[in-house]
Amino acid sequence: MTRPTVAVLTALSLEYTAVRGHLSDVRKREHPRGTRAAVGVLAGTPWSVALVQMGEGNLTAAALTERVMTWLEPQAVFFVGVAGGLKSDIALGDVVVATKVYAVHGGKDTDEGFHVRPEAWRASHRLRAAAQEALRDDPRAHLKPIAAGDVVLAASSSALAEHLRKYYNDAVAIEMEGAGVVSAVDLAGGDALVIRGISDRADGDKSLMDEEGWQARAAASAASAMVAVLRELRPFGGRSSSAGSAGADDSDEGPHRGSVYGGDHFDFRNSTFNGPFVGKRVERGDGDR
Repeated sequence: MTRPTVAVLTALSLEYTAVRGHLSDVRKREHPRGTRAAVGVLAGTPWSVALVQMGEGNLTAAALTERVMTWLEPQAVFFVGVAGGLKSDIALGDVVVATKVYAVHGGKDTDEGFHVRPEAWRASHRLRAAAQEALRDDPRAHLKPIAAGDVVLAASSSALAEHLRKYYNDAVAIEMEGAGVVSAVDLAGGDALVIRGISDRADGDKSLMDEEGWQARAAASAASAMVAVLRELRPFGGRSSSAGSAGADDSDEGPHRGSVYGGDHFDFRNSTFNGPFVGKRVERGDGDR
């Protein structure tokens, strides 16, 4: 039986590795344009997980998320990895599940100053509810808004830091790809959730925190939180009527989509029969095709 699929996207290799460690029976898939996915089973859940490392930046994230949506047809998309913390009451290694994702660079620069034109996407209600239930008793998990920009924030007194405090003061973390992911999923009519581990304070000590291994620890925390959410989340159909195609790329699985059909396979899914079905195989020559 084909398992329903969720896509898990990461920007960095260490984030990919943190998620990959939770999967078993992993096999590789390759899109015709070269995008790679590792498709595996998440034990103790009904899910097949298609894991893709996208690279950095909102534009790349948006383009590859759209590709993943049309290629793998996941029921849900999770963006998992690390972020810089913006609030002192959220510790390094804590996890933030984004209830809202802000794109923080939109606006108009005028003689009177910069006028913000904010864009924001709310988390899928279904995925947020699963996260609330799964992480309810975890004091290091926080359901809060985050900000997504196009630069690395490594200074607490910079213009960007002040911009966030002034216009996006409920955001508790900042990263670089979440807006691209959720906007692409939203346009496709799907469900998305961003889960980030706090690896630094988005200040001058960022490089030091990276050297001390906080990125790997934060990525591990985010991956574990994602696993907890998927243990709570039940299959629901998602944006497509199929159960997800990432687990069904074998030639003898799923509906036939080729231009020539040899007649040696019948697909009865979504069909109803009130009596017996009788089939006959007929050998055909080349002229009968």
